Amino acid sequence: MSTIAIVDYGMGNIHSVARALQVAAPHATVILASTPDQLAAADRLVLPGQGAMPNCMVSLHQSGLYQSLLDHAHSKPMLGICVGEQMLFSHSDEGDVECLNLFAGNVIRFNGDAFYSPSHPAGLKVPHVGWNRVLQAKPHPLWANIAQNSHFYFVHSYYVQPVTSTLCAGTTQYGYAFTSAVARDNIFAVQFHPEKSAQSGLHLLSNFARWNP
Repeated sequence: MSTIAIVDYGMGNIHSVARALQVAAPHATVILASTPDQLAAADRLVLPGQGAMPNCMVSLHQSGLYQSLLDHAHSKPMLGICVGEQMLFSHSDEGDVECLNLFAGNVIRFNGDAFYSPSHPAGLKVPHVGWNRVLQAKPHPLWANIAQNSHFYFVHSYYVQPVTSTLCAGTTQYGYAFTSAVARDNIFAVQFHPEKSAQSGLHLLSNFARWNP
């Protein structure tokens, strides 16, 4: 039986993620992992995140899980969610903080004419909140049984901008196309919330529970 550890560093909607995983993967054991030993004992990891990036990074360091997470991120299947996806990158403009640096790239804020144009004073709202389509940029086991352009639920003001385009596993249109999913080796991460994304989100979580990269 697989053990899925949700990294519990004091930030993120971990209980909603846990409930969704228990529905999507009923044969797995889902734990909230707050110690390095729990991360070490798990078969796969979920890194959630919610709130401001500086707070998330401070909390991760204070939790004592920072180095353990880095150690296991190279060997175990890992799913990043929302700010948990952003934390995988080098740097965030939100608070000008260094992140985990597992992927090269920056976390940047929505910007441009679509949001602030004088000719469209209402503009698009930031944060981006609600349902939006995800275009699967490349095949991946976590997209199995999920239709192209399926809707997922988003809540965010920042998004990732990878240095390497091959990292991109999905894009979404909000003012312009932005990267909403990334994948490399044993890591898959998404800007949206699969735990709040109805059947498509449950499919993705179920795929993750069975994924053997």
